[in-house]
Amino acid sequence: MLALIIQLICGALGGNLAGSLLKKYNLGRLWNSIVGIIGGGLGGQLLGMIGASSSSGGLDAGSIIKSVLGGGVGGGVLMAIIGLIKGAMKKPAA
Repeated sequence: MLALIIQLICGALGGNLAGSLLKKYNLGRLWNSIVGIIGGGLGGQLLGMIGASSSSGGLDAGSIIKSVLGGGVGGGVLMAIIGLIKGAMKKPAA
């Protein structure tokens, strides 16, 4: 449970960091956070499925680092993907 909470928090941070770095795809602070939270949860779960993250949710340093990285990267990646889709939908049709 603790690992999931860390992943969600880091996902929100990752989404906002990606939004500030990729201004073209920025969704605004609220939506960057929401999409980041979703991406953080998904990123952490994907790492758990491929065996890169321990599912025990322990408090050892390795488990916490994997949760932080999985959540942050997952949040940033999903925010960038949603930003790309949103940008593509704004372009006028030829």
